[in-house]
Amino acid sequence: MWIPGQQPGGREPAPGRLRVVQSFVNTINLEAPEDWIETPAQLATFLRDQRLIGDDEVVRDEDLNRAVELREAVRRLLLENNGEPHDEAAAGVFAHAARAAQLSVNVSARGDAELAPSAGGVDGALGTVVAICAESMLDGSWQRLKACRRDVCHWAFYDHSRNRSGAWCAMSICGNRTKTRVYRRRRQA
Repeated sequence: MWIPGQQPGGREPAPGRLRVVQSFVNTINLEAPEDWIETPAQLATFLRDQRLIGDDEVVRDEDLNRAVELREAVRRLLLENNGEPHDEAAAGVFAHAARAAQLSVNVSARGDAELAPSAGGVDGALGTVVAICAESMLDGSWQRLKACRRDVCHWAFYDHSRNRSGAWCAMSICGNRTKTRVYRRRRQA
């Protein structure tokens, strides 16, 4: 059983702020299934642990619904990084979360630009997730964050391989299971 924050097969997590996105997507283990943000209170705990909301923020059922919808949309976008076709509906959810967060560009005195939500609360927290995704798309690290190809897994992992060829969250788990299934099918045919 995996726990949030732990990577299967001892894989290194995503670097920097992209780790927040990876943790967000991995708040559910589809194979178990176990969901660590099933309630508004659990979502609030996760968002506080990630420093995306303050201790006084209230999280409601509708916030939970939006968060789960965004989590699954980001997962579908990560599947695209692993060879799946573009999912227009996922892109729409992503864009809607950006609008709800009122993302804007902040420029520092050093000339660095950063996307930041103007909205507070859960909309702002979800907007921060979207902003991290968008920034990583621009800096090239996004393509390395993938969802496992195994249809019952889809765990988010960061592909540290030189040639970006990682397909499974862990070769020792999903890779071996997939290859064994393919081998057995070939032998039966």
